[in-house]
Amino acid sequence: MADTLERILTSAASGMSAQSIRMNTIASNLANVGNTRSTPETTYHQKYPIFSEVTQAVAGLNDEDQPIGGVRVTDIQKTTKALERRYEPNNPQANAEGFVYMTDVNPIEEMTNMISASKAYEANVQMMTTTKDLMVKSLEVIKERG
Repeated sequence: MADTLERILTSAASGMSAQSIRMNTIASNLANVGNTRSTPETTYHQKYPIFSEVTQAVAGLNDEDQPIGGVRVTDIQKTTKALERRYEPNNPQANAEGFVYMTDVNPIEEMTNMISASKAYEANVQMMTTTKDLMVKSLEVIKERG
């Protein structure tokens, strides 16, 4: 039973870590809303984390140290959407032709993602709290019988 509870705690902790990275990525996106640059290559592109299930032991650790299960962030990707090009010759970021490229970050989409990540983080915290409470109750029962 202790092994099962430990696995639950490990899975919840990995979920919290992954959602924390997701929220930091979203915060970076929101900080760059409205940014412009003179070329598509130098313009900020929306970023998003890639999640992967932990399906095998992490290198350097044996199976007892790294239970299988949980989630981790394996990469942070940038979108490849075409950026909006605007004619703004007075913009200090404008290129020689007077054009700027707008970031592809949608603040409404990012705020929705932030709420989702926050709720997922909270769910993992609740799972850890419930598991901890079960462990404490189990120890109380054992103590009463012993």
